[in-house]
Amino acid sequence: MIFEVSPGAASSPVILHVPHASREITESARSGLLIGDAALAEELDHLTDAHTDRIAAEASSGAAIRPWMFVNRWSRLVADPERFPDDREEMRAVGMGAVYTHGFAGRRLRDPDPVRDEALLRTHFEPYATALAALVADRLAATGRAVVVDVHSYPTVALPYELHGKDPRPPVCLGTDRYHTPASLIAAALAAFPDSALNSPFSGCYVPMAFYRREARVSSLMIEIRRDQYMAEPGGPVHDGLPALVAALTGLLNSLS
Repeated sequence: MIFEVSPGAASSPVILHVPHASREITESARSGLLIGDAALAEELDHLTDAHTDRIAAEASSGAAIRPWMFVNRWSRLVADPERFPDDREEMRAVGMGAVYTHGFAGRRLRDPDPVRDEALLRTHFEPYATALAALVADRLAATGRAVVVDVHSYPTVALPYELHGKDPRPPVCLGTDRYHTPASLIAAALAAFPDSALNSPFSGCYVPMAFYRREARVSSLMIEIRRDQYMAEPGGPVHDGLPALVAALTGLLNSLS
């Protein structure tokens, strides 16, 4: 299974999207890697948004109206569902488009191979995108709107691959889109996460291409949690900061539903 959908309340328009929490690698993706197990573990430590699936699940369980959840079950090193699969993707400049050829510090992970990339897009990226778009369409039909809350984390110290690594790194970064993130959603997020900033060091948010800049009833927000707020870096266990973040996300979900 590429992804897992956890149903929410029939009346909920909210979809918690967790794309980068997994460390699991398919055999087909692993076979093309140029690095050994120790280097792969290091890449996963730095690039995985560890425990964000737990944060989302605990917030979902505590919400007054349970949201829907859409969770990627494979690592972003298989295929990254939040990248454009073509030349529109700026991260291709550092080897981190939809299929990564380079890692967090510029280490080569794979040789260029358009045939391999096409296969990973066909078997992972495209089914994932289609299913998430279908869930958004379902929430639109059921409730008249859809709200995608994209749950991520990011390291306290900028990694070498980051294109905007010199920007401020607040406890929580809220990524927005001028079309899909209304002022009311921004206000609700700022109230839930008062120690946050907009679009620094990461900007934007996920909207399925079928609705992107076409359907204003689809709104979206990216929540990037700085990892020192809840876990030992890189790739370590959670600490006692996690419950406060779960409570904050639960409060946001209640305000949106």
